[in-house]
Amino acid sequence: MSDLTIAPNERGVIRLFALDMRPEEARFLREPGAAAQVLGVDELDPEQIDIFPVADLEDLGLYGYLNEGCGVSEDQLDRTRLKAIEGWVMVLRSAAFQGHPANLALDPRVRLLGLFTEEATNWTGGPIETESAKPFSAPQPPPTNNEPRRIGSSVIALLILIVVGGALWLIL
Repeated sequence: MSDLTIAPNERGVIRLFALDMRPEEARFLREPGAAAQVLGVDELDPEQIDIFPVADLEDLGLYGYLNEGCGVSEDQLDRTRLKAIEGWVMVLRSAAFQGHPANLALDPRVRLLGLFTEEATNWTGGPIETESAKPFSAPQPPPTNNEPRRIGSSVIALLILIVVGGALWLIL
């Protein structure tokens, strides 16, 4: 499997592409379906694609964008190499493929610069052993007396009957 092959249900992979094209052409890739066309696939989720000039990142740079913004660990990033990248880039997340497999057939003006993985959340943990974590450990509220509610409902029902009865008496 190559860096241009997307496995079914791929998650947590970020691909960085250089866009060797005029700024207006790169800007056009933000339009629906345009990025999919230059990558040679049928459909992509546009919410999972970022297309921008590296200069827009200012002091943050691609290193900071990938590390802080995308959750790529520092050991995957080469600060010097990323600092040397200029022009427009496209950041493509696995979620853009919506779980579908794909083989990218890149336009000659699109060049893969790197493949990175997002740091996954570790959901494992030991059992919680505190007293408050045990089922039914919270203090139980005292039983409530529903009697006042029943009396109130009865009074309202009686008032409605009196009003309806009075209205009928006036009509007849």
